[in-house]
Amino acid sequence: MLQALLFKFLLTLVASVVTLGLFVDNPWGIVILFAIWATSINYLIGDMVILPRNGNFVASVSDGVLAAFSALVLSFLIPFFQAPLFALLALGLLIAVGEALFHLYLKEKKHILP
Repeated sequence: MLQALLFKFLLTLVASVVTLGLFVDNPWGIVILFAIWATSINYLIGDMVILPRNGNFVASVSDGVLAAFSALVLSFLIPFFQAPLFALLALGLLIAVGEALFHLYLKEKKHILP
């Protein structure tokens, strides 16, 4: 399961770097910390609570929304961190698509229940 969690982090990191790092030019350290935070939240809420109860689609969309909302909250808490609407939408979409594929991978590898 540690390998799957690492994969989830890398997926979140890539989406965060592309949308919040390259497009918006936020500090890399904050983007990496955000990826760690978003991975944790999406795992605890999305994978442990929503996915078993509601399935892949709802969990994937929820993960995207949670990631975008987390970035928005972070932009209010850290003055030099920016999260414009286009970056939030792109982040949410990339996370949702990536999570849908991630959940299918977990199901195939029998890491989660059907």
